[in-house]
Amino acid sequence: MTDRLPHEKGFHVSWDQLHRDSRALAWRLDGRGPGEDGAWKAVVAITRGGMAPAMIAARELGIRTVDTISVKSYEHQNQSGAKVLKAPDAEMMGDGTGILVVDDLVDTGRTLELVRELYPNAHFATVYAKPMGNKQVDTYVTEVSQDTWIFFPWDMALQYVEPYRGKD
Repeated sequence: MTDRLPHEKGFHVSWDQLHRDSRALAWRLDGRGPGEDGAWKAVVAITRGGMAPAMIAARELGIRTVDTISVKSYEHQNQSGAKVLKAPDAEMMGDGTGILVVDDLVDTGRTLELVRELYPNAHFATVYAKPMGNKQVDTYVTEVSQDTWIFFPWDMALQYVEPYRGKD
């Protein structure tokens, strides 16, 4: 089966699955912040993929201060050099102490590596992690193989999909 493209080894995530996994991420983070009773100061979502998991985590953890950092590291399905397009509030962020940075996935780790350089004391959490990037993450829920392409619900439409091993 070497004639398949890398993204054809797909892991399809439904909205329900993403919600359950994002709640599981929040449960792992509960009480682990540096504030009183393990509270976090704020949640910062890495846009766009981290927005839904960050919103769910913020709700579960009772965090009202939510911001975003926009980092571009993909052009369609091709990775490129990561760059910040929009930074979160500088005064709130400081060096990242007490900040929970959330993304949907860490792949090679380039995006998180860039954000970690900016906010070295933040806590980095993703719902899914691949082996090349998981060293950049402090907390994650599910590890998938490096050659798996994750199809998130915001990228999907209902349609027929050919079976993994081809037609019967």
